Amino acid sequence: LVCDEITSALDPETAARVLDLLDELRRTLGLTVVMVTHDLAAAASRADQVVVLDEGRVVEAGRADRVLVNPRHAVTRGLLAHGGG
Repeated sequence: LVCDEITSALDPETAARVLDLLDELRRTLGLTVVMVTHDLAAAASRADQVVVLDEGRVVEAGRADRVLVNPRHAVTRGLLAHGGG
């Protein structure tokens, strides 16, 4: 399932409900979810893997806990420093 900025126009409560529903679908149906987002908090709390793009190019990829806690690329560090995009 590909979700492109699925929560960007939603209030925080509705966004959380949508993300909870995605988690439930992933668990119960075994779906793979690809979520395009600027919301690094959502990525940090729900993603297994993260891919960071800059102008359409992959600049960093790996386990979310590694990429978002110990970023190796300046673009990733910049996104984290500015709250996500």
